[in-house]
Amino acid sequence: MFRLNQDYLKLPGSYLFSTIGKKAGAYRAAHPDRTVISLGIGDVTQPLVPAVIDALHRAVDEMGHAETFRGYAPDLGYAFLRDVIAGWDYRKRGCEIAPDEIFISDGAKGDSANIQELFSADAQIAVCDPVYPVYVDSNVMAGRTGTYDAEKGTWSRVIYMPCTEENGFCPELPEKEPDLIYLCFPNNPTGSALTKDQLQVWVDYANRIGAVIIYDAAYEAYICEENIPHSIYECEGARTCAIELRSFSKNAGFTGTRLGFVVIPKDLKSGDVMVHSLWARRHGTKYNGAPYIVQRAGEAVYTQQGQEQIRAQVAFYMENARIIRESLKKTGFTVYGGVNAPYIWMKTPDGLSSWEFFDRLLEDANVIGTPGSGFGPSGEGYFRLTAFGSRDNTIEALDRIRRFYE
Repeated sequence: MFRLNQDYLKLPGSYLFSTIGKKAGAYRAAHPDRTVISLGIGDVTQPLVPAVIDALHRAVDEMGHAETFRGYAPDLGYAFLRDVIAGWDYRKRGCEIAPDEIFISDGAKGDSANIQELFSADAQIAVCDPVYPVYVDSNVMAGRTGTYDAEKGTWSRVIYMPCTEENGFCPELPEKEPDLIYLCFPNNPTGSALTKDQLQVWVDYANRIGAVIIYDAAYEAYICEENIPHSIYECEGARTCAIELRSFSKNAGFTGTRLGFVVIPKDLKSGDVMVHSLWARRHGTKYNGAPYIVQRAGEAVYTQQGQEQIRAQVAFYMENARIIRESLKKTGFTVYGGVNAPYIWMKTPDGLSSWEFFDRLLEDANVIGTPGSGFGPSGEGYFRLTAFGSRDNTIEALDRIRRFYE
């Protein structure tokens, strides 16, 4: 009889957002007369901008002619996209990143799950708590996390770095030394951000102990404060300790189009072995590249027209964030985030647990959010709302919440 990967069987329940989807679906089925508004899953609602649509159309037309047809993409991605990324996202900010240190992918979620494959099975990970669930779950699947304590919601071989109200939702250096450190800033789910000086502390620490930082910068486009770095490579020494993940999903609305990239500097080594070479080997073996038409669409993001248009979309979502943040504060909630990130992190009222508040908000206001406990034990007693809804739905959701809790 065939045998299963037993590490998959260790995963508790279903993926957080699958659980939310099932609960919301059951509620809609039981109450077909009610309109439910979702401010839960971080999916965008604004359409792709005109510059991107125009590039998609041109690329589709190219695929219809033998002389411009494209088949398999190059392993790292097309040079036209890697070149513009290196120039715009890195050299423009004083970061020494070469085009051949950039690997084009179909999104940061897959990259954040797959990057752990490069490291040994006994490597110990450190994660912020609360945390984007994929970081932990992918390491569970790899057999790296030990045993699960259902009561505490923790894994025995994971180093948890609590991000709480007391420390401004920014992690402190762990007492036990990890091999891999997952950082996401601006942060999902708390909306917090690190200053350059704060991030430099982590780079210095990783270089000192020989750890690798896996830095998820998916929300860098939402940074509005001057002292917040857009890339970890703005910090001195990051080339020898950091891998950066980027996404086109939240800055340019590619959640349904799928495009992202990983940056692995050639200076990042274990002994004489470049991590870059291992990811290149993995990439070539397991991946045939993001579609040509999508990579052309990504290139259009970096045109003057594309930049103006996506900045307007980011501003639209951040205005939603301001509306959510200020409305909740007026209603009496304790609220964080929503300044450098499109997420609002709020305390649940009346001593309710995260899931109890989820159920009450769905029943009372017909609004969906994300329970903080789904992101880890330090998320208990908190709740995440996203700013990615339409303006009308965002305002309506806040009006409903205000009517029940004011």
